[in-house]
Amino acid sequence: MTAAQPPRPVNTARRPGISMEAAVQRRARLAEEMRAAKMVRRLVTPEGAAIRLKLASASERAGAFMIDIAVQWAIVIATLIGLSFVIGALSPGSANIAFAFWLVFFFFVRNFYYIFFEIGQRAATPGKRILGLRVASRDGGRLTANSVLARNFIREIEIGLPFQFALMGGDQSGAWMALFGLIWSGVFLLFPIFNRDKMRVGDLIAGTWVIKAPRAKLMEDITSTAARPDISSRFAFTPAQTQAYGIHELHVLEDVLRQSTSGIKAQVAARIRAKINWVRTEGESDLLFLEAYYAALRRRLEQRMLLGERKSDKFDVR
Repeated sequence: MTAAQPPRPVNTARRPGISMEAAVQRRARLAEEMRAAKMVRRLVTPEGAAIRLKLASASERAGAFMIDIAVQWAIVIATLIGLSFVIGALSPGSANIAFAFWLVFFFFVRNFYYIFFEIGQRAATPGKRILGLRVASRDGGRLTANSVLARNFIREIEIGLPFQFALMGGDQSGAWMALFGLIWSGVFLLFPIFNRDKMRVGDLIAGTWVIKAPRAKLMEDITSTAARPDISSRFAFTPAQTQAYGIHELHVLEDVLRQSTSGIKAQVAARIRAKINWVRTEGESDLLFLEAYYAALRRRLEQRMLLGERKSDKFDVR
């Protein structure tokens, strides 16, 4: 007959738990991470490079818009004050002509302010630049003039039309028409709040996004190929070949060299060789080629930055 096993001692020590304050902080941190993840989009460029973009929130876009409105009114008021001093020294006929020119200037400031700044290399108005935003194409290509024109010509319907309906008066029927018009146009005004990509109707038509665009800077060099004469002479890249990519692609290439597998390195090396028309020599490894091209590309970008030129990505053709 088997003897009864003695009862196991019960551990009466209490297991330390998580305090209520720490649990609340953890939930808040997880909620913030989930909210931030909802604003991140993965974009594959025509060359096959995957880019992670963070979209601007509705509040950031509204803040940039308010800054731009303030800049526009500052320009208009400053020129009007200057014009008032000039008109005092002119004849009545000349004063009327000067005021007519000011009205034309006001028209261009109101309607072409956003187009002028967004059609440039930075694709951002002063308000967007202050908040670290920029306009980008949703297909991964370069932002075109047609897209900039389309997204900004719709702005009058989105912003101007609701205010015009709000200021309408008249009899009872006119008031009802103004109310219905305000509700209809308000859909355009509030459209960024009710879509997950925070796009305006103009963005939807033009195929654009407004994204977070922190200032690009070169990362720490991870190769030593530049200090090896044999490697530098073997991989003698031409200026045209080192101008094929910009700062963004340099960062992507650095991530590939640091973290990727040999298979991914081989795929990236094949894409770069095809892009710059590089003929692979006998005994040339993918890793050595990538390190040599990384060093050459970095050296070229640093030289351009010393001259005040920044090539942000491969689409920057300056």
